[in-house]
Amino acid sequence: MADSVKHGFNNNALIPPLESGDRLNRHEFERRYTAMPHIKKAELIEGVVYLASPLRFRSHGQPHGQLITWLGVYQVCTPGVALGDNATVRLDLDNEPQPDVLLLIDKPARGQAQISEDDYVEGAPELVAEVAASSASIDLYDKKRAYRRNGVQEYIVWQVLENKLDWFYLQNGEYLPLVADANGIIKSQVFPGLWLSINSLITGDMTKVLAVLQQGLNSSEHTQFVQQLA
Repeated sequence: MADSVKHGFNNNALIPPLESGDRLNRHEFERRYTAMPHIKKAELIEGVVYLASPLRFRSHGQPHGQLITWLGVYQVCTPGVALGDNATVRLDLDNEPQPDVLLLIDKPARGQAQISEDDYVEGAPELVAEVAASSASIDLYDKKRAYRRNGVQEYIVWQVLENKLDWFYLQNGEYLPLVADANGIIKSQVFPGLWLSINSLITGDMTKVLAVLQQGLNSSEHTQFVQQLA
């Protein structure tokens, strides 16, 4: 038995605690995060550590669940696509976010992100969605910049308190807004058939959200996408 164990010395005591505002690289961030299993969500954004506050139901938990429901149905109907809830993503040496929801192409030859041997997402998922309290959130600033720079193809930010949802897509290295059609429906550029009735989602009409999604799933574009992934 090692002397440190015989004398009751805990090696984890040598690891500094993870605190909001710490400026770390990704490797040190992971070392400290792993040593503090009681912390459920911590993110490294542009080299700065952010620890999550307790989450409220109507302003975060409920909309988070609605995004999961919408994207989960799409994932079930689209073999070769994987859905993640609060999964850690290794973007680069200064960024290791834990997005609320992510959708990726789960095909090594087709997708741009991979699952590492220790079961983390490495690289940029094709789509990331975040629930933000307001427009002042880091989701619309540092985090958005990190996602853009690393090639996340589509980025959804739902500002719950402002009843607003922005859906960006990457073009020539910049995020441009996806615009709803005359029926108020936004259609993904990366995941054919992923359609969203924005107003229905914001007002909590999930029956309409899923009905519009089903229209997308019945489209010829989605059928072709599934065939390509197969």
